[in-house]
Amino acid sequence: MLKRTHYCGQIQESMLDREVCLNGWVHTIRDHGGVVFVDVRDRSGVVQVVFNPEQSREAHSLANDLRTEFVVAVRGVVRLRDEETVNPSLPTGTVEVPAVELEILNKSKTPPFDLDEEDLGDSIRLKYRYLDIRRPFMTRNLMFRHRVNDTIRNFLGNENFIEVETPVLTRSTPEGARDFLVPSRLNIGQFYALPQSPQLFKQLLMVSGLDRYYQVVRCFRDEDLRADRQPEFTQLDMELSFVDESDVIDIIERLITRLFRELLDYPLTTPFPRMSYHEAMLCYGTDCPDTRFGFEMVDVTHLFHQTSLKVFQKAATGGGVVKAMNVKGGHVVSRKELDELTDLAGRFGAKGMAWIKVEGNEWMSPITKFLSDSEKTGLAEALGMENGDLVLFGADQPKIVNDSLAQVRLALGRRMELVDHRRFQFMWVTEFPLLKFDPTEKRYVSVHHPFTAPVEADVELLSDSPEKVRSRAYDLVLNGVEVGGGSIRIHDSEMQERVFEALSISKKEARKKFGFLLEAFQYGAPPHGGIALGLDRLITLMLGGKTIRDVIAFPKTQKGACPVTDAPAEVEAMQLAELGLRIETSRKKQSP
Repeated sequence: MLKRTHYCGQIQESMLDREVCLNGWVHTIRDHGGVVFVDVRDRSGVVQVVFNPEQSREAHSLANDLRTEFVVAVRGVVRLRDEETVNPSLPTGTVEVPAVELEILNKSKTPPFDLDEEDLGDSIRLKYRYLDIRRPFMTRNLMFRHRVNDTIRNFLGNENFIEVETPVLTRSTPEGARDFLVPSRLNIGQFYALPQSPQLFKQLLMVSGLDRYYQVVRCFRDEDLRADRQPEFTQLDMELSFVDESDVIDIIERLITRLFRELLDYPLTTPFPRMSYHEAMLCYGTDCPDTRFGFEMVDVTHLFHQTSLKVFQKAATGGGVVKAMNVKGGHVVSRKELDELTDLAGRFGAKGMAWIKVEGNEWMSPITKFLSDSEKTGLAEALGMENGDLVLFGADQPKIVNDSLAQVRLALGRRMELVDHRRFQFMWVTEFPLLKFDPTEKRYVSVHHPFTAPVEADVELLSDSPEKVRSRAYDLVLNGVEVGGGSIRIHDSEMQERVFEALSISKKEARKKFGFLLEAFQYGAPPHGGIALGLDRLITLMLGGKTIRDVIAFPKTQKGACPVTDAPAEVEAMQLAELGLRIETSRKKQSP
């Protein structure tokens, strides 16, 4: 077999008159009066190969048998293309390789789709993913992903981090998403869990004295899927000892800045802006705001305790909230568009959406007749209302108002073309609540995880007002998408037990589930903290993509299936018997 000397995309004018051997796939074939032009493709790109009987009759004869996606090896000497055949859209478009030797290494069936087709459905793309990856779009994505990982490893190596692999078969722990369980053959009736995160092991590594750990790690969560979620995903996992929040944030900002500079030639300004969770929810209704445009929300609940506008009055006096959002220049939004935005708010629980348009000195709205002069004055001052503005209102329980107005805000930003898709806007959201009350479980649960440290000034609130305790957590947000999250951890057994108590986890239960961690803390655990970056999401955003499936080699469908291998699948009865398991027929019938 002719062995490759160069990749196709490497053939340049600097290599004129040099003999090269190329290995790859036939991309296109053009027969021009006996001279056959073939574009040969590999992961680096394509180059034109010319089969001329005057150059080599044997190679030319073989070329007539070529079909697209045949695997070939070609030998020839690089030369310039004729001026009229130059292809400026290709990096190799000024050169070609006249073939003196051709080997057909393997034939190919006609692919089920054209590899140059752009608008392919996900079903056929995922079923024939090995062909889909041959398309330049997917090849570039996966090559870019490799470069991201390579840059990360180089950066962290220079920062004295140690890459350590943690177990994939571990124990199931509470306080998180649903685990994937793996039955044990050697311990019948007992199960491993695939890790949702290496959280506990990386904290143990800090106790071990490996003070700067990282891992590009696969994690697993058995949860419903969306465009930005997969049952198995990859994250950059990090943990550092003897640090506080600013140290972790500084490392990440320098890493992100390097990634964007080296891979996208995009300069980022540091430090990234920081915003508390409270401020983010107040102004944007979400803990991952897109700050590339305005339209911040304003809490105007205090104006409507005695209003004659019943919906507002009910929210203001019934534990709810009234928020308003001034859309500058929003008078251009039509009534039809307002109805569509109201429907959007309804999908997130809102029972309606009041609005006011300011045209000249007049307020145009069905609700203005219910507003008193003092309420109008208060709104005008709070929102800075002026000619051309559109003010939108949400009045209900805080979650409904925040969720619905946040989605309306994003929709307006897109409709009014205020979102600069060429811009990358990073920010940190900090000081999340440590705990939140879960009405289903009727107890407090962790907002992040139970190993997150509380803000020291709030520790005394754990007993009487746990919902007011802030955490030392921080999320990294890019263009309105959370791409990472972390915290300073609890490193003291006594503090960890206090948090478990606030979570209604008894000492007995804590010892059963986390006894190994609590015991490790008694052997000199250093102060430590860390973070995990979702690489699938980050890379998708860097490439301007819409779904993380386009940056994963073999992703699952929205039902968690692998179309290439038809996983998940049934297993032999003998395999189940060895594990001490059997399938209940009634549950099997219900599973679809």
